[in-house]
Amino acid sequence: MAREDILRQVNEIFIEILDDQRLILTETTQAADVKDWDSLNHIQLIVAIEKHFNIRFKSREIQIWGNVGEMIDSIQEKQK
Repeated sequence: MAREDILRQVNEIFIEILDDQRLILTETTQAADVKDWDSLNHIQLIVAIEKHFNIRFKSREIQIWGNVGEMIDSIQEKQK
């Protein structure tokens, strides 16, 4: 799946979980850039992304993500 498609789908998940229709993610977006992206919502986001893409992340993968682009890297890797 193309990165742009993954980013669009991840953005939709963030909008739903964080209840912010104006949210626009980029590959360089970090948690500090998004209001309400705290540790509790982070868990909900991960679960929703795993369910949506039918994948599972390892905790060490999640811990090294510095931005949305690195999250997309992991999603693409698991889709191979």
